[in-house]
Amino acid sequence: MANKFKKGDQVIIIAGTSKGKEGKILSIAKDRVVVEGVNIATIHKKPTQQNPGQILKIEKPLNISNISHVEDGKPVKVKFVIESGEGKIFARKYRVSKKSGKKIGN
Repeated sequence: MANKFKKGDQVIIIAGTSKGKEGKILSIAKDRVVVEGVNIATIHKKPTQQNPGQILKIEKPLNISNISHVEDGKPVKVKFVIESGEGKIFARKYRVSKKSGKKIGN
């Protein structure tokens, strides 16, 4: 089955401690996604001979079931539409919002 989410999509968090926050998808790996500015964790790095100690704030991955595409600040469902051309060679599959019918992404 095709994935409904792609890198660069604008999404909203629908469950968890970051519920209601919006951001852009930075990376996707199987069922985990990293969203820009969401689910921030503070990491303490010990000093080494080469690098001084640091406190870093990084985005941690979320489960893909906890996000949804966003339209006008509200979550929307997505469906796939196949636009047929002449024969199967020119058929094109794209993502569409169920609420408004607008294409998502490119």
